[in-house]
Amino acid sequence: MRRSGALLHLTSLPSAFGIGDLGPSAYDFAEFLAKTGQGLWQVLSLGPTDPAYGNSPYHSVSAFAQNPLFISPELLLREDLLEETDLEPVPQFPKGHVDYDMVTAHRRRLLQVAYEYFRNLKERHEYDRFCSENSFWLDDFALFVSIKDRFAGQTWSEWPGKIRDREPQALSSIREELRDRIEMQKFLQYLCFGQWLSLKRHCNQRGIQVMGDIPIYVDYDSADVWTNPQIFKLDEAKKPYVVAGVPPDYFSQSGQLWGNPLYRWDLLSERGYDWWVRRMDHSLRLFDLLRIDHFRGFVAYWEVPVGEETAAHGKWVSAPAYDFFRVLARRFPCLPIVAEDLGVITPDVREVMRHFRVPGMKVLLFAFGEDSPMHPYLPHTYEKNCVAYTGTHDNNTVRGWFENEATPRDRERLFRYLGGKVPSEGLHWELIRLAMMSIAERVILPVQDILGLGEEARMNRPGTPRGNWEWRLAPEELSTAVSERLKEATEISGRA
Repeated sequence: MRRSGALLHLTSLPSAFGIGDLGPSAYDFAEFLAKTGQGLWQVLSLGPTDPAYGNSPYHSVSAFAQNPLFISPELLLREDLLEETDLEPVPQFPKGHVDYDMVTAHRRRLLQVAYEYFRNLKERHEYDRFCSENSFWLDDFALFVSIKDRFAGQTWSEWPGKIRDREPQALSSIREELRDRIEMQKFLQYLCFGQWLSLKRHCNQRGIQVMGDIPIYVDYDSADVWTNPQIFKLDEAKKPYVVAGVPPDYFSQSGQLWGNPLYRWDLLSERGYDWWVRRMDHSLRLFDLLRIDHFRGFVAYWEVPVGEETAAHGKWVSAPAYDFFRVLARRFPCLPIVAEDLGVITPDVREVMRHFRVPGMKVLLFAFGEDSPMHPYLPHTYEKNCVAYTGTHDNNTVRGWFENEATPRDRERLFRYLGGKVPSEGLHWELIRLAMMSIAERVILPVQDILGLGEEARMNRPGTPRGNWEWRLAPEELSTAVSERLKEATEISGRA
């Protein structure tokens, strides 16, 4: 089916509590999508975030847990886990962007109150079932976060040796010491997952598939690495001796040094890729479709020795892509994934994608930077099995790109392709039309481009550690005029 949809992260939704969440505004946005004929809602990674990493959704302490900041106070009121008086006073949160420090302090207070109400409940069958069904990750996650709090945020490799090395007696002792903290962490995940799955059901009932986003790598200081150190390339002190990155290219003379621990694919292969199978199974319970960040790392990854200041002195190491994806394809028929295949992608990566029929991404903003009539991001070159975007969360908006980044030659190539000049305030609809009319089976439009917003609405500036992931939608911006224009474009292109 030809489908289209929108890219909007939960943090960007309107809310009275300083950050988008899983409350009424999320349901309102789902109704906007349904009313305009959209069949897809893409969000970013939902894991817990950390101010130390600029609140990036791609740096998390868990590949399985969700961010408690998404818990809706309004839904807690309905569930009798808060009272109206508990919400007061509501701070004067800034409009248009997220102040994470303010939001975190306020939400933490509300969630503590909700936990106190919950502790007094006698009927907790749903909670007990959630804990039982998710124990394979939840127990260790809750323990990890509680220990990390106990040791003032220290990296797990700096914890006392017996706890770092997960000696059973030491873990049993600290579980008892931190029992209440652990229970609260489980409770918060119970709320997150319950509210998320209710929203997903609402979307599915309206014909909307929800598309998630999972990074290929996990953070070193995470429950995943602490719990499963054997599947990562760590030394005897359980610290990485090589880390992830990408080599120098057109965009960066020194490459990008990400610093994530790398997988031991040899051991994962022997174990039937059990950790990855669990991760995919868990993620596909939460989403209908998954975008996998840095897909090429499954075919070959850039390995950089620890201690290097840049990613320049690394090397390519092959990964068992065919064996890995055969295992996943047997476990998950019609494997519902999308490859993030932007940047320099080699033929061996393309062959893996073709073999397993994994669609890639086509980003219109990348199509006009060189004078090539067969540029792979120009719509007339697309294949059906792809996902077309005007831009992504890592790019400028269409209008921001045109007004601040496009060169005179870029603009000339764009206008020649469109068949005439277009003012910047109307350009977003022209690019939306190009994407919608293409042969691509799926089209995803960042909400900022649907609204024609400028650079001020950009979500992320890669390489900039602060000021990202903050943009928020104002409820009045999804106007009747915008809805009607989007619905018309969707119907004309056969995507409704």
